[in-house]
This record gives sequence, C-alpha cells and structure tokens, in this order.
Amino acid sequence: MTNEPVSLDQALASFTEQWSPRIVTSVNDYDVRIAKVEGEHLWHVHDHTDEFFLVLDGELHISLREPAGERTVVLERGSVFTVPRGTEHKPYARVPTAILMLEPSGTSTVGDRHDEIPAHVDATTGHALG
Repeated sequence: MTNEPVSLDQALASFTEQWSPRIVTSVNDYDVRIAKVEGEHLWHVHDHTDEFFLVLDGELHISLREPAGERTVVLERGSVFTVPRGTEHKPYARVPTAILMLEPSGTSTVGDRHDEIPAHVDATTGHALG
C-alpha cells in the first residue's frame, strides 16, 4: 500500500493481463483491486464474503445462480453491484472492460469453490501494483 494518491488510469495502463487483478490500496482488512477483463471468468462461489464490483470502463455481465433461478445483471460504466456471499456467479465481458473490486485481503479470485480454471484466468489473491 502506498501513502500517495493512485491514478486508476495510470494503474490500469501499467499492465495488460486479463482477469489478473492488481491491488491499488487497502482499506482496513480489504483490498481495493482493479482488473482488465474480457471474455469469460468461471463459475465460482465466495462462501464467506460478498464481492463488490464497480465498472470503470466497458460493460460487465455477471451471471448468478440464485434460489429463484439463474439471472444475469449487466453493469455499465459507473455501475456497482455486490454479489452476496454464497452466491455462485460468473463474470464475463463482451468488450474490453476495466473493473474495481473490494474484497477482504487474501480472497481468491476463483472463490472457495469453482469450476475448472481456464488458462486465461489468474487464480490469485491479487498482485501488487507495479
């Protein structure tokens, strides 16, 4: 974590990998992560934490498997959404998209339970910026 301001535009410009979040700062016991995404992630569940998404650029779709059935939410630029803990979900983006996520430090990008991890998805707890 830095004690200087972080430009999200500069931070996003510092890497090219998709589905590979960078930690831009921490708030209490939470990481603020940014990621570039395109294509599909994977179905996964975070058993003990909610997952907050903010779309910085582009459009993010999140498919959800809920007790009432499956649905997809669409997040346009500037939209936020929280996936409740224990909800199976699969983010995907049809166009290059930049997102910000807020999760407890150490939370895996592929959750506690998940489908097979495709090669383009980075199974990580977040990478340091720069």
